[in-house]
Amino acid sequence: MAHRYVGAGRRDAVDRGEGMTTHQEPPGRAGKARGPSEYPDDTDLSTSSREELVRLGSALDQVTIVHRADPFPVPGTRAEKRTERKVARWFIIAALAGLGFLAAYLFWPYQYAPPSTPGDRHFLYQLYTPIIGALLGLSLFATGSGMIAYAKDLLPHETAVQERHTGASSELDRVTTTAILVDSGVSSGIGRRSLIKRTAGIGGAVLGTGVGVLALGGLIRNPWKGGSHAALWVTPWASYNGEPVFLRYDAEQLRLARPEDMDAGSIATVFPYKRSWSEKEAYDAMHASNSPVMLIRLRPDQAAQVVQRKGQASFHYGDFYAYSKICTHLGCPASLYESQDARLLCPCHQSQFDMLEYAKPIFGPATRPLPQLHIAVNDEGYFYAKGDFIEPVGPAFWERKSG
Repeated sequence: MAHRYVGAGRRDAVDRGEGMTTHQEPPGRAGKARGPSEYPDDTDLSTSSREELVRLGSALDQVTIVHRADPFPVPGTRAEKRTERKVARWFIIAALAGLGFLAAYLFWPYQYAPPSTPGDRHFLYQLYTPIIGALLGLSLFATGSGMIAYAKDLLPHETAVQERHTGASSELDRVTTTAILVDSGVSSGIGRRSLIKRTAGIGGAVLGTGVGVLALGGLIRNPWKGGSHAALWVTPWASYNGEPVFLRYDAEQLRLARPEDMDAGSIATVFPYKRSWSEKEAYDAMHASNSPVMLIRLRPDQAAQVVQRKGQASFHYGDFYAYSKICTHLGCPASLYESQDARLLCPCHQSQFDMLEYAKPIFGPATRPLPQLHIAVNDEGYFYAKGDFIEPVGPAFWERKSG
C-alpha cells in the first residue's frame, strides 16, 4: 500500500510495508482508550483542548509521528536569536528591493531617448529595464530565501507516517484537521518571533505592492483625459489653430517633403512638423508612437486602378498617398513595400495591405485598413496635412469602431 505523510513542521518521508500498521486508537478524555467505532460527540469536540484534538485527529487519520524535535527547545537562546536575525535579514532585503523597484518603476526616466540626446537621458533610458528587473527579482528571491531559511532552521524537524485513505471528510475530520493546522502554526514558533513577523510582513507587503503596481501601472494614466482631444483620439498631425502641419523626413537637419523628392513606385517615412514648434516639441512629435506615416507614390498605371475609400476620395494628392505606418493588428511598423504589387507588408506578423484599395488588409491577422492622412501641397511646394486622421491609428481598443 502507498502512503502519504502530513503534519506540522518539516517532515521527512518514511515508507512502510503493507503488513505494518500505523493505526493508533484515539485516547479518551480521561486517558481511557476508545474503540475504533467510538467517536466523540459535538459536546466532546467543543470542550476538547487543542492538544487533545491534535492527538485525536492524528490517531483517526492513522498518523504516527516517528520523530519530532524542536531546533531550539529552550526559547530565547542566543543561537535562536542569531537564526531569527538571519531570517529577518532576508525579509529586510526583500522590502528594500521592493521599495527600490517601486521608486524606479514610478520615477526613473523610461521614455526613449536616442544616443544623440544631450545629457544622460539615453544612458538612463538604457538602465530602466535592467534596474526594475533586477530589483523585482531580488525582492522575490529574498522573500523566497527567507521562507526557506525559516522552514529549515526554525520549524520543528518531524517525521510522520500516514496511510492513504479515500472518501469525503467527516465533520470530525474537519474539526481535528483545523486543530492540527492551528497546532502547526503554534509549534512553528512564529507567534513569539516578532522580529520575523514584522520583517516578513513588511517585505511581503512591499513585494505585493510592487507586483500590483507592475500589473496595474499601465492603467494609472487615463487615456480619455482631454475628452475629444484625448491621446487615443488625436495625433501630432492635428492642428487646432489652422497652422499647417508639414510632412518632414527623418533626418538630423530639418527637411520638408516635396512631390519632386520621390520617384514613381517609391515610399518615404514622414513625420509631422509645425514651424511654431520649439526644438523639443518637434523632437517629441517626431518620436511619438502615433506619428509615423508612409508617403507612397504609385506608378501611373497603378494610380489609375486605385479604389478609393468611401468619404476619402480627395485624401490623396495626384499619385501620392499617405497612410499611418502603425499596423492595425498590434502596432508594429508596416514598412516593407512591394512596389510591383503596391502592397505594404508588416514584418511582425505578416499582415499585408493593398495600397490600390485604401490600404485594405488582404493577408495576415490585421482586420482594419490603415488610416489615411489627408494631404495636399501648399504654395511653397511642400506637402502638408489638411487635418488629423479621421479615425484612431494603431491596434483596436474597446471604444474604437471597426473599419
